[in-house]
Amino acid sequence: MENETLVEGSSTGDFTKIYIAIIVVLITLVLFLIYRSRTVRRRSILLTGLCNSGKTVLFARLVHGQLIKTFTSMKENTGEYAINGSSLKIIDIPGHERVRDKFFDQYKPEAKAIVYVVDSTLIQEEIRDIAEYLYNILSCPDIANNKINVLILCNKRDISASKDWSTVKTMLERELTTLQITKSSQLEFVDPKIKKSSLLVDGETFQFGLMSSIKVDFLDCNATTTEDGSPNLKGLEKWLSNIV
Repeated sequence: MENETLVEGSSTGDFTKIYIAIIVVLITLVLFLIYRSRTVRRRSILLTGLCNSGKTVLFARLVHGQLIKTFTSMKENTGEYAINGSSLKIIDIPGHERVRDKFFDQYKPEAKAIVYVVDSTLIQEEIRDIAEYLYNILSCPDIANNKINVLILCNKRDISASKDWSTVKTMLERELTTLQITKSSQLEFVDPKIKKSSLLVDGETFQFGLMSSIKVDFLDCNATTTEDGSPNLKGLEKWLSNIV
């Protein structure tokens, strides 16, 4: 009887180990499938920026390979961009301030990268609005936590009055420093316990190169025409090829 009891106890222990092993395998499989689905889903490039920055012209160049007349839209455009034997989903987000946040929030879960299009001919006049919208993107937890790459694309560089990417970068860093200080002061006034944004380390000016969670690149671009009658998208296309 004692031997039978020992055998039964041993069998029960073996079955328990098997059940635990099966549960561990199932949990691991579920976690892998969740990770895989999220990885597969993130294949979209979000084109965003203010109105009239040239996003839709850029979208047409990438997706349709041609120049088209555009107008301010309150809806997004979507299409496929073939590259390196694969493809990326390009999403042109409306630039109007009434709807851009809604569409950005809708599509950011599938974003693989963000192309922030700037009209380099109007950077001085629009620097405040450009910096504030960019600030909202860079301080978004979803973008930082998923380490989404951001490209600031200085468009309309074929126009003589435009500013190059280096000048735009300097102007944005200066404006973002001012904006961060202002927003931090406002938060402290409302509630001193509120955690400040991580965009700016106390006592330092903002620099894109110091951002730890988000890699920000700058490029010049001409989505319309250059002197030889063709768009200048080589830098952008190379950047996208590294994203695939």
